Amino acid sequence: MVAKIRTLDERGSGRAEVWRENEQGNQKKIKLTIPQTLPGEEVRVGVGQRAKRRWRTFPEEIITAHEERVEAPCPHFDRCGGCVWQHWQYSGQLKAKTNHVKKAIEAQGFNSDLVSDTIGMDEPWHYRNKMEFTFSPEGELGLHEQGNFRKVISLETCLIAGKEMVEAAMDVAEWAKEYELKGYNKDLHEGLLRHLMVRQSFVTGEMMLGIFATESPDGPLKEAADNLVKRVEEKIPQVKSLLWLENRDWADRTQSENTHLLSGRDFIYDEMDGYRFRLWFDTFFQTNPTQAQKLVDIAVELAKPKETEKMIDLFCGVGTFSLPFASKVGKLAGIEIVESSIESAKRNASDNGISNTTFLAENARTGIDKMLESFGHPELLLLDPPRSGAGGKVMRRIGRAKPERIVYVSCNPDTFATDIKELEPFGYELKTVQPVDLFPQTVHVEVVAELVLREGNN
Repeated sequence: MVAKIRTLDERGSGRAEVWRENEQGNQKKIKLTIPQTLPGEEVRVGVGQRAKRRWRTFPEEIITAHEERVEAPCPHFDRCGGCVWQHWQYSGQLKAKTNHVKKAIEAQGFNSDLVSDTIGMDEPWHYRNKMEFTFSPEGELGLHEQGNFRKVISLETCLIAGKEMVEAAMDVAEWAKEYELKGYNKDLHEGLLRHLMVRQSFVTGEMMLGIFATESPDGPLKEAADNLVKRVEEKIPQVKSLLWLENRDWADRTQSENTHLLSGRDFIYDEMDGYRFRLWFDTFFQTNPTQAQKLVDIAVELAKPKETEKMIDLFCGVGTFSLPFASKVGKLAGIEIVESSIESAKRNASDNGISNTTFLAENARTGIDKMLESFGHPELLLLDPPRSGAGGKVMRRIGRAKPERIVYVSCNPDTFATDIKELEPFGYELKTVQPVDLFPQTVHVEVVAELVLREGNN
């Protein structure tokens, strides 16, 4: 059956519609989701006799190829769900991301001409400084299969992770095989090894390895754990933190009930914009440091901070934006609901000799109220919420606080657009939207935007 790709869905897969005759001889329209395709392509696909109205299938043949189609360089591309756009020329990816942002703000009534072209990377490979790999029940290490969360693809390489990180992951995979350590079975809830987290600073070179397992490294596993320590110290000297993290919870997340330090410290040092940060296994930090630096630079450029001003950094995390801005404003207050992140932000400020910051562990909406009482009215507010966005209540609270300028950093153009719509009744005007590609070869894109309070609305 031949299908023509009309558009792409939110996961980067092609969408098409075909008509076919069902068992009763009636024509039936089937909506197809076809990964690894591009808009306008004609592809040959197989569709089962009992196809549902929505059917997922892979292309058997590309009949008419998009002019920007390229050969995917990764040997795992056909099966791995890690990066779904390797078959698309990078310039085409950037255009698609710009269009995504334009459509998102147009849908909320904003002028798409405010959106600049997406800033890409000179080298859009090996950019990630953190990866979370999964062990299969057989003990193989890899990433999840595209469209199948329960299937793990054993990896030989990963072209979006740092090269030294991939080599370290392969060493750990070899160690697990030598000791015949079983992986975790999500269906039966049994097995030992669940995940391997690898993170590395591209500035300091320091690396962290975290083994997530269902048992302690003591007792029967002590010999294997001791061998892992010896192996890492001999072969991967850049590892400054080797952790064994017990996780018996049914939820398939990289969390720890009991953390064992096998070697080194329980954190590594990283740097951004000249500031030093301590990163623990659960610390959120931008995974593309090259583009994250551009985010900071753009945010500062748009914000135009002044030494006489007060600033609030909402969803501040460990201070990624707080520290660079603190040196440019009079006083800065950071608000973040995760207490461990706030403790890290305080420590990071102290490590860098920054003394004009205040950090509060509180949810965003009530945190703003408390901070306004103790800190005073801010001329500048920056927010960098999670993918789900800040939400209407938080945005309206920001609107009522009436900072002169707002810089919104977002990893989700759709929730960004709905959020800033909430600011219009309070007199805010959207001035600039700058997309930045932090995730080449994937559908994701970040934006940095500037909003200004119109005169007469103070």
